[in-house]
Amino acid sequence: MTIEYRLADFSLPSDQQSLCQLMQEYARDPMGGGEPLSADVLEQLPSVLRDYPGAFSVLACSREEAVGLINCFETLSTFKAKPLINIHDVIVTDTYRNQGIALAMLHFVENEARHRGCCKLTLEVLQGNQRAEGIYKQFGFSHYQLDQQFGTAHFLEKVLSLEP
Repeated sequence: MTIEYRLADFSLPSDQQSLCQLMQEYARDPMGGGEPLSADVLEQLPSVLRDYPGAFSVLACSREEAVGLINCFETLSTFKAKPLINIHDVIVTDTYRNQGIALAMLHFVENEARHRGCCKLTLEVLQGNQRAEGIYKQFGFSHYQLDQQFGTAHFLEKVLSLEP
């Protein structure tokens, strides 16, 4: 089996469809929240990603079928005064898992980050997603810590209402 890895082009209908299909599969999975994305989100997502400064996505394709996706966002490390890449979504379709596709996509992202002059990659993973965390650790990710006495960083969120 040959897998091609490339940057997505969200001006192409085929890449738009691949994005939406893989994001929907991920959203429906318990690790993605277990709920489908709304039709409105799916309609807007390709153009929002295309137009969002610093956003890029990597597709893994077997023949013409997209079987993996990573969505990334370039932002800034204030401690290094250099850009960094936050890996936001890592998806490999169920029938293609355990074949090294996620690792290969991560290598593609790392190469893109180096090309952009980035100082590091960041991501978040659910505590219960041990399979994904194992892949990330195998790739070289580790828990973030500045000083051992203060422990590792935790990712927090506060959901904002879109209504005033």
